[in-house]
Amino acid sequence: MSNRWIVEEPRQIAVDAQIDRVDVNLVSGRINLVGDDGPARVDVTRAGRAPVIVEVVDRTLVVRHNRLPRFPAVLWWLGQLRRRFRVEVSIGVPRTTAAYLRLVDGNVVAAGLREDTEVDLTSGQVTLMGLGGRTRAKVVSGPVEALGVDGDLSLKTVSGELVLADSAADRVEMTTVSGAVTCDLDNPHHRELRLRTTSGSVTVRVRQDADLTVDLHTQSGQITSAFPQVSRQRHGARQDSRGVLGRGTGKLWATTVSGSIALLARPVDDEGETPE
Repeated sequence: MSNRWIVEEPRQIAVDAQIDRVDVNLVSGRINLVGDDGPARVDVTRAGRAPVIVEVVDRTLVVRHNRLPRFPAVLWWLGQLRRRFRVEVSIGVPRTTAAYLRLVDGNVVAAGLREDTEVDLTSGQVTLMGLGGRTRAKVVSGPVEALGVDGDLSLKTVSGELVLADSAADRVEMTTVSGAVTCDLDNPHHRELRLRTTSGSVTVRVRQDADLTVDLHTQSGQITSAFPQVSRQRHGARQDSRGVLGRGTGKLWATTVSGSIALLARPVDDEGETPE
């Protein structure tokens, strides 16, 4: 059976080959990547004028445009990229597949994978759900939302909001220049949490039984904390808050230049489970 397909119109492709990794490199549109228990498959529901190449190379599933534009910025403002390259692709792979997803403009959704996942988006929105392993998402302009992510997580954007919810990740790094950072964590034993923003606010909620050493810093904003163990100090316009929650085995470090920082407490019920 063929391991290479040229897609010029909507089409479903069943991939019989063994897949360890998926590499997607497209220009415009939408990418949905889902990890499940079935074999690999590709569903192109919308095809642009430029064909999409689907192929298997050394146990890697590759989905790409046949020829990428040499000067995307100029052509984009002329409206040519969107008309020629806009596609919608849904990809299903085994949960143990590693993934690299690159898109110039559009939306990316990745869910259900247990190995490393990396997303590189220029303009648009990224949604991450139920991922494990090492997860990296980088966006120039647009928001990133991560739900139920475990393992090692890094989210970065120049202009856009970063949201992490219902996460038990051991290590979290969230960085944005212009935008807010919101972090809601349900694991009391985090190793390391690093949250940075230049002109946006930081809101982080941790469990009341969290074990964290807390360091909060802002140059010109305000710091509020629901934990009396975290004390505030003012040095001119700059504010610092430090303290130890529980045994202090993990590390929470948050900093802003002109935004506020809020540390909130997440209730824990009698059985040690966080209520919905």
